Amino acid sequence: MDMRARPYRSVLYIPGSRERALEKARGLPIDAIIFDLEDAVAPAEKEAARETLKSALEGDYGNRVRIVRINGLDTEWGADDARAAAEMACDAVLLPKVESAEQLDQLAALCDKPLWAMMETPRGMLNAAEIGAHPKLAGMVMGTNDLAKELGSRFRADRLPMMAGLGHCLLAAKATDCVIVDGVYNAFKDADGLRAECEQGRDMGFDGKTLIHPAQVEVANAAFAPSEDEVDLARRQIQAFEEAEAGGQGVAVVDGKIVENLHVVTAKSILAKAQAIAELAG
Repeated sequence: MDMRARPYRSVLYIPGSRERALEKARGLPIDAIIFDLEDAVAPAEKEAARETLKSALEGDYGNRVRIVRINGLDTEWGADDARAAAEMACDAVLLPKVESAEQLDQLAALCDKPLWAMMETPRGMLNAAEIGAHPKLAGMVMGTNDLAKELGSRFRADRLPMMAGLGHCLLAAKATDCVIVDGVYNAFKDADGLRAECEQGRDMGFDGKTLIHPAQVEVANAAFAPSEDEVDLARRQIQAFEEAEAGGQGVAVVDGKIVENLHVVTAKSILAKAQAIAELAG
């Protein structure tokens, strides 16, 4: 399945240095994994983590998308991480704190894999269009914790301080057909808060949510999957529009609402996503 066509409801961070966590991830119902060589790995463990992760990726992670987050290329580990990731059985390489397309050029010169970008600084937000247009970029990940630190903003359940950055990156990703997943929710025992933030991100247009704990997976998977009602409505909209077209009409009416071609495009997208999720589960 094409990387951009896949579901990304749940994208779980796993430390690249923890063999037990790497093994456990094989059995989790997640759509993608970010194998982390950056924040989750202590400086003294960086080199060993590369070997641990390379060995782990030689095992079976099924149909989960495997993304390796390396250290920044401005650190002493970044270039070696990139070269190592180029030889790993992964689907993409994620670069932290991307602020320009030039940084992606530097990574592409070291690693011939699809690239993902962590969007987590004010400069990154302002340059999102340039970053999203990079020919090797396949996805963006919002780094909302770092962004909040850079902004000096306070936590709000409605994420009002994040909206400008989130929206700017969403526009850039959608304009360039990149996957984009929302930032983490830190209170991993707060299922209601996570659900609310997942629903907010879903309604904004994010493809899924990055997660820090397996306990968050079920909530994210449910929030970012089409509901039975949405699937039923999509099917009825498509059928009604096709019948209207056959009768020489350009619009249909379903549940008292106009259905035009643009609604049919959305409906087909919903059905395609539901089918992709079903294929992953099967």
